[in-house]
Amino acid sequence: MDNTKTDTPSIEFQTNGTLTTKGITITEQSNIDQLSSRGYGTIENKTLTLAFFEALYLQDKGMLTVKDNKNTPVGFQTILHSYQATDENAWVNYLVYRDLRSRGYVVRDGFGIGTEFRVYERGTYGKDSASYLVLGTQEGKPSDIDILADVLQQCQNQKKELVLAVMNRRGEIVYYSVSQLTFK
Repeated sequence: MDNTKTDTPSIEFQTNGTLTTKGITITEQSNIDQLSSRGYGTIENKTLTLAFFEALYLQDKGMLTVKDNKNTPVGFQTILHSYQATDENAWVNYLVYRDLRSRGYVVRDGFGIGTEFRVYERGTYGKDSASYLVLGTQEGKPSDIDILADVLQQCQNQKKELVLAVMNRRGEIVYYSVSQLTFK
C-alpha cells in the first residue's frame, strides 16, 4: 500500500470552451447545466458564456480547456490579456473573484452600478437574492469618494451590503464593510 500523499485536487468535471471578445463560450449542454447550476456564466441561445474572471478561475482549477476560433489551445495569460483589454481592473477582479469562490461563495457579475460582483450567502444561490455587492480596488490606488458614496447609496436602496475588497501590495484581499456615517 502506497502511503504517499498527493496534493493534487480532484477535478469535479472538465469542459471545453471557445475564446471570444466577450468571454468564453460553452456549447455542450451537460456542461452548461453543471456550470449554470453552480452560478457560472449566462445562458443565451443554448450557449453558456463565461465572464473572463470565471474562465480564469475554472482554467486555474483544471476544469476548463479554452481554444481560440482556430481550435488552438489558449493559456491563462491569453485569457487574462483579453480580459485586460476590456477592463483595466482585470487582475484585481480576478483575484477577488478567486478568493470569494475559494471561500465557498457563489459570485456573479455586478449590477452595473459600479460594483464588480454580487455575492450570495453560502447555500442561497438560486433561492434568494445576493446579500452583498462587492467593489474591488488596489491598495494605494486613489478612489473618487463621490463615486463610492453614490455606489453605497445605490446598494442601500437595493437593501444590499456594500463590501470594499482591497488587494494589498502582497496580492492578498482584505474586505471592508462600507456603511454611511451620519453625525447628529
